[in-house]
Parts: sequence; C-alpha cells; structure tokens
Amino acid sequence: MSIFPKISLRLEVESYLKDGFMNKEVVSALGKQEAERKFETLLNRLSHPPSFTTVRVNTHLVSVQHVKNLLLDELRKQFNGLSVPILQHPDLQDVLLIPVIGPRKNIKKQQCEAIVGALCGNAVLRGAHVYVPGIVSASKFMKAGDVISVYSDIKGKCKKGAKEFDGTKVFLGNGISELSRKQIFSGLPELKGIGIKITEPVYLSPSFDNVLPSYLFLQNLPSTVVTHVLDPQPGEKILDLCAAPGGKTTHIAALMHDQGEVIALDKTFNKVEKIKQNALLLGLNSIRTFCFDGTKALKLDTVNNAEGGPPFLPESFDRILLDAPCSGLGQRPNMACSWTLKEVTSYQPLQRKLFTVAVELLKPGAVLVYSTCTVTLAENEEQVAWALRTFPCLQLHPQEPQIGGAGMMGAGLSLEQLKQLQRFDPSVVPLLDTDIDSLRDAVTGDMIWLANKDCIGFFIAKFIKGKYT
Repeated sequence: MSIFPKISLRLEVESYLKDGFMNKEVVSALGKQEAERKFETLLNRLSHPPSFTTVRVNTHLVSVQHVKNLLLDELRKQFNGLSVPILQHPDLQDVLLIPVIGPRKNIKKQQCEAIVGALCGNAVLRGAHVYVPGIVSASKFMKAGDVISVYSDIKGKCKKGAKEFDGTKVFLGNGISELSRKQIFSGLPELKGIGIKITEPVYLSPSFDNVLPSYLFLQNLPSTVVTHVLDPQPGEKILDLCAAPGGKTTHIAALMHDQGEVIALDKTFNKVEKIKQNALLLGLNSIRTFCFDGTKALKLDTVNNAEGGPPFLPESFDRILLDAPCSGLGQRPNMACSWTLKEVTSYQPLQRKLFTVAVELLKPGAVLVYSTCTVTLAENEEQVAWALRTFPCLQLHPQEPQIGGAGMMGAGLSLEQLKQLQRFDPSVVPLLDTDIDSLRDAVTGDMIWLANKDCIGFFIAKFIKGKYT
C-alpha cells in the first residue's frame, strides 16, 4: 500500500521521463493508458523502500551459512525477540535477503518532533539511525532521552536550527534523542555520532552500523547481480572504471578468490580512500586503487608505466565493469529530486566517453558490462543502441543470472536484443504491506520473486568484443 506521495520532480524532469516511458514503441505495444499507468506506478514506487534488505556475504573470509546464523541472532536482538526469516538467494549464492516489515500504521506520533534532511530520511527508511549532521530542526523543549517523532523535510525547505516546521514533511517513525536540542545545535563540529536512535520506524529494517563489517557488505540486489554477470575468473586482470564506493570492486575480488588483479579507478580522492578501506576491512589483497579520471585511462603512447597504473595501453584487460555515473533516478526510497533537466541529461555524453575508453582497453574476446542505477531510456537502452552502431566489434551477450526484466522499447533495439538486457523496474509489482504474520505464511519462492522485482531501478548490458580474424 502507498503511504508516501509519489517522488517529487521538477515539472520539466517529470515531462522528460514521461516522454521516454511513453515513446511510440511502448505506446504501440501497450496502449497509451497502460503506458501511462506504468509510468505513474514507477513514480510512486520510487518514493517507497524496496521490500527486502540485501546483504552480500564476503565469501573470501566466511561461509554464507555462518553469516546467516550470526545475522539471525543479531536480528532477534535488534527486533526485541521478533523472528524474521533470512533467505539465501537461489541464483546469487553469496546474497542474503531480509524482508522489510511495513508500513506500520499504528505508531503514535509524539508532540516532540525532529526534522531531518531528505537523504537522512531515505536512510532511516532503510534501517539507519539518525546521525547529528542529518538533523535540521528540533522542538524547542527536546531533551536527551525524550521519545520524539522524526519527519523528513522532503523538499528541503526547513531552516537549520528551526524550533518548528509547518512545511511538507513525511513521518518516518519514533526514536529516542541521544542529545538535547541545545547540544545538537551548539555548533560543535565534532558532534557526528547518533543523534536519534530510531525505535519505532514506519518500515522496520535492520541497522547495520558496525554489524559484522568484515563479513558482509550492504548492497542493493541488482548491484550484486552486475558482478555475477561480469563473471570474473581467478588470475584475470579486471578494470572497475568508476569504482567508488567499492561494493562491486570488492565483489569482483571475492568471486576471483582474491587471485588476479582488480584495478579500481575513481577521480575523487576521498572516494578512492573509501575503496581502500573497504578492501582492507574485507581482507582483499588483489585490489589496486588509483585516483584517476576514467575518461583519460587510455594511454596514447606505447611506453609502459613502471608502477602499472593508469593510463593503460589498449587491450590491457580481460573484463571491464563500467558502472557509469548516472542520474540515479532508480534509487529507492527517494521522495524528492530537485535536479534540473540539464543536470539529469548531462550524463549521457560522459557515459559515452567512458564507454569509448572501455572498448579500447578491452582485449579481443573479452567482456564489458555496462550498468546504471537510473531508469531513463537515454542512459540505458539508447546507450546500448549507440554502442552497437559505433563499435562494430561489440556484440550483445546473454546474461547469467537473468533476474531483471527485458529492456524497454524505444531505442530501436530488436526484441531479441531487449531480451539480452536486464532492466529492474519496480513498477511491475504492487506495493505490499508486510507484517510478521504474513511472513510466517509466506512461500519462499514467492518471497524470492518479490525481492527480484521490488528493488531499486537498475540496468545492465553485457558485451563481448569480437576477436580479430
């Protein structure tokens, strides 16, 4: 059931998205009314969290069963003895699925309130507590230890430090304040810890703050599918062209049994440091990280770098992952996006620059996987059509595992080509209310199906570079 309004977008952005989802090919196949219904359903789904929390087990250090047992104990502690099932994904053996309970409609709203920023609010809906930097305002009488209601300022209109807020706000649940209002807004920069411990969330998901940090990695389901589609093998040299924060990089290394070489690039220093931290935490030694702009990763002369870092000579890699920078319009939950149309449409040229570099760096016969966490036609199927026109050496390749749906019509691709893509589209399932009783009666196969469908919006394409004849 829908309890939040649909994602709030600028009118120009919503119109742009609608044009893509109601293109001539789609309307011809589905009819105008059905195409419009699917688009409106998608906008509604984007403001709500997925039905499952997805955890990838670091199989380099520990078995899936051992982590499952540890997590069952952890959930019982977090949920006050409530027994929530944990499912191992049948097609992604290193992935565990935890159902999200909610929406819970009988939570009593408190007189004392705190307003948090939209990004903080999104995190709360997926199990996080509220950290001090995320708190925008609090009731003037709020003290440490108070039970307070937490709301998300989805349109960013609340002033920092305000004592009350009457603008658009969405109820996220109740929690206990760890600090007083005076402490929170004291201006001390060192206040970065938990400000409000969430005790009664509208959507009940586990918190993973410092929970088994070397054994698991919190990822969205399609993000784990990408690396399995890439299918890295021990001993190979693999490039993750836009690697931060390192979830897919570390997954590649784990699937290779940490044997071979994984090169991870990102142009932002702090993000590169995060990849290094994650690799160290997960005990992976095959990863080499570089702070480098992926669009400049192709070496134009033939002199080898002594340290083996970027830029690289053509045809240097056995497999390349291009998890491209994108408009991110598939992320969930996301109640509001303030981006302009110019910002949303700015990614296609960058993606093409990165893609061109990736093709040059790929060995003949090697694999290139392209992915995004957005739903736009321009950044997904249109990029595939462009790539096939621009690089005759590339062929689309069937994906394994195939968990998402086929690609969307509208870019001129054949039905056979669309079937070789994976588009994760949360509009294909109804929003369901999940409570502990419904979980007791649930069939495992039905739950796996729901987890596969009710996830973030995502896209994957797999290409093979032809061998020379």
